[in-house]
Amino acid sequence: MSRSRQLKPPDRVTRLLILAMVGIIAYRWITGRWPWQKRISPRAQAVFNARKLLGVGANANKLDIIAAHKRLVAMVHPDRGGTNSQVHAANDARDLLFEELPGDSDPS
Repeated sequence: MSRSRQLKPPDRVTRLLILAMVGIIAYRWITGRWPWQKRISPRAQAVFNARKLLGVGANANKLDIIAAHKRLVAMVHPDRGGTNSQVHAANDARDLLFEELPGDSDPS
């Protein structure tokens, strides 16, 4: 006759680990990021996206931004098959990066 093995209830450590995992998953579900990820401000994210769109680095100066903007607008201009919204996005990226430059924020 074989005895069926009875399951023991989880010990305290196992219960604590399960509770921690559920808490971490709930945090991710509510906030959209893991607890150990840095919180990035919307402004910093916008600057990152503007740099990515124009293809310039974090150390780009005013002339680099202007040159990158001209290249991008030449590619996405409506006369070349682009759209007005793409040109507006390029202009917004340029303006945002001008605002981030130290000193004079005048784009001209």
